[in-house]
Amino acid sequence: MDQGESLSEAFWGVARRLRHLNRQTMAPWEVTPAQWRAINVLVEHGALRLGDLAEKLHIAPRSTTEVVDDLERRGLVERHPDPADRRATLVALTTEGTSAASAIRTARTAESERFFAALSPEDRDHLGRILHNLAHD
Repeated sequence: MDQGESLSEAFWGVARRLRHLNRQTMAPWEVTPAQWRAINVLVEHGALRLGDLAEKLHIAPRSTTEVVDDLERRGLVERHPDPADRRATLVALTTEGTSAASAIRTARTAESERFFAALSPEDRDHLGRILHNLAHD
């Protein structure tokens, strides 16, 4: 690290590179980072009400509706009535959405492996611990 470069600047430089690589990796599926986050939450939690999805994404319900609308137009999610409350709507991945999620996850994992290949296994473990500590402090 250069003397003139702060730890924060170095961190944000790496974060920018990773965001750029992630966008490139997801480009074949034409999925934005916000859409990917929504898909990931649905993979992890299954069908959710729009409000619950918004809460898990930490975004406004209106923004969640826009993300879901885009994913629905692309056939990756579908809406259906909540059997527990017919006034509420559930959002769920379609078969195509589940397949896309799996393919994107595989591509992102491979890209991550290439990105971090410059680090030794020990350095990766150490970096993982540091980032976990910073994220949960």
